[in-house]
Amino acid sequence: MRTAYSVETIRAAERALMARLPEGALMQRAAAGLAAACAEFLGRVYGSRVVLLVGSGDNGGDALYAGARLVRRGAGVTAVLLTPGRAHAGGLAALRGAGGAVVDLGDAGAAEELIERADLVVDGITGIGGKGGLRPEAAPLAGVLARSRAGVVAVDLPSGVDADTGEVRGAAVRADLTVTFGAYKPGLLIDPGREYAGVVRLIGIGLELPPPEPEVEALQHADVARLLPVPAAESDKYRRGVVGVAAGSARYPGAAVLAVAGALRGGAGAVRYVGPAGDAVIARFPEALVSDQGPAGAGRVQAWVAGPGAGDDALSVSQVLRCDVPVLLDADGLRLAERDAVRGRGAPTLMTPHAGEAAALLGVSREEVEAGRLAAVRELAAVYRATVLLKGSTTLVAGPGGGPVRVNPTGTGWLATAGSGDVLSGLAGSLLASGLSALDAGSVAAYLHGLAGRFAADGAPTTSLDVAEHVPAAWRDVTRD
Repeated sequence: MRTAYSVETIRAAERALMARLPEGALMQRAAAGLAAACAEFLGRVYGSRVVLLVGSGDNGGDALYAGARLVRRGAGVTAVLLTPGRAHAGGLAALRGAGGAVVDLGDAGAAEELIERADLVVDGITGIGGKGGLRPEAAPLAGVLARSRAGVVAVDLPSGVDADTGEVRGAAVRADLTVTFGAYKPGLLIDPGREYAGVVRLIGIGLELPPPEPEVEALQHADVARLLPVPAAESDKYRRGVVGVAAGSARYPGAAVLAVAGALRGGAGAVRYVGPAGDAVIARFPEALVSDQGPAGAGRVQAWVAGPGAGDDALSVSQVLRCDVPVLLDADGLRLAERDAVRGRGAPTLMTPHAGEAAALLGVSREEVEAGRLAAVRELAAVYRATVLLKGSTTLVAGPGGGPVRVNPTGTGWLATAGSGDVLSGLAGSLLASGLSALDAGSVAAYLHGLAGRFAADGAPTTSLDVAEHVPAAWRDVTRD
């Protein structure tokens, strides 16, 4: 599992480590890892042109020491100092001693020309404590970098990205590679910051992180494999769990079909469907148990999925919420459910909004949710006393009691297609019925759904039903590893 820690936690660990090491040793470790990553990125170091963008913090020092190492391997390295009087003195001396050149940002034309001719630019402008985007004097550099052909390597975090949240409030550097030290930072895993980071490479520098929990964690194959339900020899369809699906309407029968498609592939032993799309469901999936008695008369289930394509069927949503089993609310279910009815439930609730739905639930703009995804998912979980899966370019899952937020590392832009969320809801609901907690069910479903989306698309457009049909391949891929 990948874990990401807050700036405060990482700085405390760095202080503890520096107290045990000779002065400057920690920065040298970071610089050595950075220089090696830059060399690997370049492929051929000798004769390459490297520009260092150097701010006043330790990231600038890391860049300068790494630049000195690249000079000794035959690269032509020039440091552009944004605050000449505050650049790291030891790093500056090391670069000059190795034969590197130094210019001031005050000569804007020279800096832009250097970047345009560079093979590689190292972003050491700001560190993990930076807030609010690049300062006015540095902001134009982000545009120059975007127009240049140079590869961009960020030191620890792209300058202008908030390390704790991934928020980008102003101009920021877009990196091809981010070399981060000691531990992941939440902003490297959560959009929009993740998009600016490019490929992220973690360099160990010997940090011993203190007891507090990480802020963010990302499951990997092995974590998901441990959580997936596996039927025992004595299992039958009821022991494996039964998931109820209250979805679809005369206008949106396909939502019911897609939710059932996801549910059938999520590990539960049986799927009960209630709603007006029974004929469409049974025609596509004869194994589904279809009822016209509503949720209250459908029979025993271990979890419910309510809302995909439900239109204005508030009665079904309210009946589901009164059931003493885990409930997943999606789409129209989010709109129809009363806040107090969700907050007052004794059994777990998993809500799966996209950014627009989350914005409506919180009473803010969609743009505000997308800019601050971590804050939004935490607030929703606290307000509704529910586990919340916030869908999007990076899917986040937060529990009602705080603790680390899960971020999903799988997926593809091709999943942005009609009905994809219905498949995810059915899949997560099935995992709930098989016994997973709401946090685990949401996290595992997002992981499998994203992986299935990759397999289904394979670099081309796909459909939601194709995604559902590739869930078994994703399941096998996870357990095979």
